[in-house]
Amino acid sequence: MRKTEQFTLQEQELAVLSRVLSHPARLAILKFLAETECCISGDISNEIPLSRTTVSQHLSELKYAGLIKGEIEGVKVNYCLDHAKIRAVSEQFNEFFSSILNHKNPSCNL
Repeated sequence: MRKTEQFTLQEQELAVLSRVLSHPARLAILKFLAETECCISGDISNEIPLSRTTVSQHLSELKYAGLIKGEIEGVKVNYCLDHAKIRAVSEQFNEFFSSILNHKNPSCNL
């Protein structure tokens, strides 16, 4: 049994999403896509201070996590946010943190 199998599916999913969201470039890409609705990957490298290759790697991570969608148009790929997935991720994180906040330890005075 792998160690990750000892954790709940929710914990495993949140860990993967946390890893994907842990890079500031990926957060900047998500924010840029939110502001522009859709764009071509080359446009993103003009806005984020990274090379096209690096931006492409970050886009791949975001796409793998399901946070963005990519559609091939000729030789370019148009990327946009997957709003349904982002809402679901937001709800997952909210549920997780709410469950933590609901467990109060009266003996802890820190």
